[in-house]
Amino acid sequence: MDQDLERILIDRTAIAGRIAEIGRDIVSDLGEDCESDGIVLVPIMTGSITFIADLMRQLPLRVRIGLITASSYRGTAVESSGEVLLEGEHLPESLEGRHVLIVDDILDSGGTIRRVREEIESRKPKSVRTCVLLRKKIESAMETPCDYVGFDIENEFVVGYGLDFDDYYRNLPDIGVLKPEIIEMHQSIAE
Repeated sequence: MDQDLERILIDRTAIAGRIAEIGRDIVSDLGEDCESDGIVLVPIMTGSITFIADLMRQLPLRVRIGLITASSYRGTAVESSGEVLLEGEHLPESLEGRHVLIVDDILDSGGTIRRVREEIESRKPKSVRTCVLLRKKIESAMETPCDYVGFDIENEFVVGYGLDFDDYYRNLPDIGVLKPEIIEMHQSIAE
């Protein structure tokens, strides 16, 4: 699958180092306040699965996991549809008075983070923070409030480290850009 990449944008070593930094920032910001109740991590599935697994190992806090499945990309699309579908959730029975950290793989339109944050805030948590591995350097992403950002990237379609194209490439350990002919091949098969 590496042969399908035009180039590696962020390698696994840089990813691991940055996630360790984010973990330290979260502990610095919330550590003392989370000693009794801990923190509820809410990864947005499926793209954030690799990121959340590595991030939670950096948090020496009491951690609970709640899941939300949302999507704004469909099949072989390389741009967000702009419409966010919340397809399912598995959250703790009550978030009231709890610290919640929403974790996503990539911030581009901002629609997914805003929609999930809205849903979480309706449950009256003590605090809601957001964390993304990647944020695109586009207006909609840069204007969407986000507490923790792994990397700012150009407006390119990327795969690896949980990010997919047509449900493939999530298992690549680095983040890369697909060759245009690979995207075209997948799109022609889908038609």
